[in-house]
Amino acid sequence: MLTALGLDSVAETVYRAMLREPAAGVTALAAEVGLSEDGVRDALDTLSELALVRPAAGDAGRLRAVSPDIGMEILMARQQARLAAQQQRLEASRAAAAQLICEYAELRPDTSHPGVEQLVGLDQIRDRLALLTREVSEEFLAFAPGGPQTAENMAASRPLNEDLLGRGVRMRTIYLDSVRTNRPTVEHATWLAALGGLVRTVPSLPTRMIIMDRRIAMIPVSGDDSAAGAVLLTGHGTLTALCALFETTWDGAQPLGEVAPTDPHGLTGQQATTLRLLAEGHTDETIAKRLGVSHRTARRIASELMDRLNARSRFEAGVRAVQQGWLPPRP
Repeated sequence: MLTALGLDSVAETVYRAMLREPAAGVTALAAEVGLSEDGVRDALDTLSELALVRPAAGDAGRLRAVSPDIGMEILMARQQARLAAQQQRLEASRAAAAQLICEYAELRPDTSHPGVEQLVGLDQIRDRLALLTREVSEEFLAFAPGGPQTAENMAASRPLNEDLLGRGVRMRTIYLDSVRTNRPTVEHATWLAALGGLVRTVPSLPTRMIIMDRRIAMIPVSGDDSAAGAVLLTGHGTLTALCALFETTWDGAQPLGEVAPTDPHGLTGQQATTLRLLAEGHTDETIAKRLGVSHRTARRIASELMDRLNARSRFEAGVRAVQQGWLPPRP
């Protein structure tokens, strides 16, 4: 199936039929694949938009399928361009979020700032969160970075999650891809899904974050120690930006129950993110933190990528990745 390359199953079926029967018209194709003629025409419109069919030479009223080798190159090029554009949007959102977090990271408890409330210590964070969740009526959004969740955190969150989902609140959570290999975290996510929560994963997340009813957000003041303190943000502009960041990340995330896809170069999301971080000069420690994996795992992923690129250094790996189209060139 070619759905990963942007071709839906109906259009793919018609494309395959056209390869088998090059001279077939709409009526013959409809009979061949078991669709209505309107359904075949819709599929031909899709194939035409993807440049997988062209007017037949000498017969402008008939379409012919391009050869599979050319067609697959077209689909992979389109998909690669889409992924590169999505990555650029995500990086722009991540940079904006990082700048926002930095602006509030130095706040003190007695600092007066419109739309900002500071919470100090894990107990205060949990107490305030428990109070706020009782007031949520429509939607609860969360980034959960840091890789596999601790048993304490998962146990502490269950009563809040049960209350929210029991009241019909729409709940969406994004974890890191690294949780897919951690049984307790997967079981917790499966438990959430059974109650109606939606769970997806991505290779990396910019920060821990909770958004409630799109009117209030909670983020930590320190990326290194999320239990040390947090800020509650209620400014309209701030919430608009954070909600946009969540939606962009959600659109690029993969449902936990599905197999994580690879890009046209065969790279998983973790590998592609590691390669980008290597090219930017990040250390194993930073990469491990961003992916939510151990230092050993981060080193292993980096080593495997360097071997695939036949690179002797991380700098060379970045250069070769750009040359081979694995990474977009720097602007």
